[in-house]
Amino acid sequence: MALTVRTDEEMERALTALAHSEGTSRQEVIRRAVLERHERAGHRARVQQSTSLLADRWADVLDRLGKA
Repeated sequence: MALTVRTDEEMERALTALAHSEGTSRQEVIRRAVLERHERAGHRARVQQSTSLLADRWADVLDRLGKA
């Protein structure tokens, strides 16, 4: 599947430097960045969901601790 990415000079320099330092292509740098961000977003959502669930479950204890 093809995709055209419009870049500016700053991004061109960054892509080229990263590709060179990682010994990979500019396309691979972009691919990894997108997949990493996607993974982080999923992790963030799972953490928020777990936090909400635990906060609801332990709300009474947290409330009492806050008043101590």
